[in-house]
Amino acid sequence: MADGNGGVLASISEAGVSLWLDDLSRQRFNDGSLDELIARNEVVGVTTNPSIFDAAISNGAVYNGALVAANTADPEQAAFAVMVEDVAKACDVFAPVFEASDGRDGRVSIEVSPLLAHDTAATASQAVELWKRVNKPNAMIKIPATKAGLPAITATIARGISVNVTLIFSLERYREVIDAYMAGLELAIADNKDLSQIRSVASFFVSRVDTEVDRRLAEIGDDAAAALRSKAGLANARLAYEEFEKSIATERWQVLEAAGANVQRPLWASTGVKDPRLPGYLYVAGLVAPSVVNTVPEKTLLVTRDEGVFEGDTIHGTYGDSAQVFADVEKAGVDFEDVTRVLESEGVDKFIASWKSLLATVEKALAQ
Repeated sequence: MADGNGGVLASISEAGVSLWLDDLSRQRFNDGSLDELIARNEVVGVTTNPSIFDAAISNGAVYNGALVAANTADPEQAAFAVMVEDVAKACDVFAPVFEASDGRDGRVSIEVSPLLAHDTAATASQAVELWKRVNKPNAMIKIPATKAGLPAITATIARGISVNVTLIFSLERYREVIDAYMAGLELAIADNKDLSQIRSVASFFVSRVDTEVDRRLAEIGDDAAAALRSKAGLANARLAYEEFEKSIATERWQVLEAAGANVQRPLWASTGVKDPRLPGYLYVAGLVAPSVVNTVPEKTLLVTRDEGVFEGDTIHGTYGDSAQVFADVEKAGVDFEDVTRVLESEGVDKFIASWKSLLATVEKALAQ
């Protein structure tokens, strides 16, 4: 549902939300679809993950030459070679956005191997390696917010490397991510790093929360449980934004900001609607506030553009109601702490499965 200011997407952007496309492939370079989205000011960044690259490499022969050119029989080395090449090229495509936004947007993420999710030292080491290989100032290294990932995030930020922290489901873990970011900045100051060049986003997952909570509510099966369906995802993200606001009001943050630090922006991930009964734009229009990023699959971007309703800031003023949602969810019999434990564990497992699928796809292509 368009408005007089250039449409729903433009209004969302003007309200302080950066829309980053959750998709990247060589085909997008070849067919001009990425350039078109940028030219229309509909996306100002892009994120990737193993599933995205697996799908891209599986769909046709566009990567065959690049895999051969990697000059290795090792599927992981070949996979990283093509991912680094694509991410570096996307960084160049987004360079004008990066420069125009003074580094805020125009960002492209590349993920460390999910196999390292529980290995702090290996994650930190690979983060440095990938940063050097991409060699673009608007790159971001994606690190999961596992317990082992937290000190790796601190170490990577301390090296002056921009980080996209992924797989955050709980407010408790989000607070730990914020602490890890600030700790990294404090180490960077001690090492005379230029804090103004370090950027980070904290990827808070949305739709997966609804999927798991709604499954448990359906098992409970009473009217009170049914009334809570599809409310937890938005409520959890909105309370995360409250945590973000609290963090940047602290004296600790004020000291870092005075030294040139940039805020770690909340990023809404998993924003494609899983329940067909919900509007496809729910997790975009429902999470509008200043200084956030929303990573959107193209399908979600288009349905928001064509059918979405812009209601202004949909986060401020919701904290009390959002907290009540969780009080009601717990009262109904859903252990939300267990929900987030399950989601993190499953999230890591799904990323590992996607990574292994990607390696199998690459291995098959190399054998041809």
